[in-house]
Amino acid sequence: QVQLVESGGGLVQAGGSLRLSCAASGGTFSTYAVGWFRQAPGKEYEFVAGISRRFGWTFYGDSVKGRFTISRNNAKNTVYLQINSLKPEDTAVYYCAADASDFRRDDIRSNDVWGQGTQVTVSS
Repeated sequence: QVQLVESGGGLVQAGGSLRLSCAASGGTFSTYAVGWFRQAPGKEYEFVAGISRRFGWTFYGDSVKGRFTISRNNAKNTVYLQINSLKPEDTAVYYCAADASDFRRDDIRSNDVWGQGTQVTVSS
């Protein structure tokens, strides 16, 4: 199965933007549904965004709709998360996850694979 590596996190001021990347290796990436979760200090994992395998249908968590955009480039084995209008409450470690059948939004660990995460810190 695939392995996932996230990148693109960093320190940014409120109102700024970031683009996170999730690079896959070791499998047929196009056959996986992919999504992003985040975990703030002391909190549970929160589903952020997902994208389907074949048609690129997208779905988002309620707290990020309108500010986050997920996309994928299967030729590059990469999924992106564009984050705009960043808020301090967006501060978290962002994780990419993938599943070969049904992507699970309720629990990152219910998916086939997930990465090590990338830190996003938003200053006010």
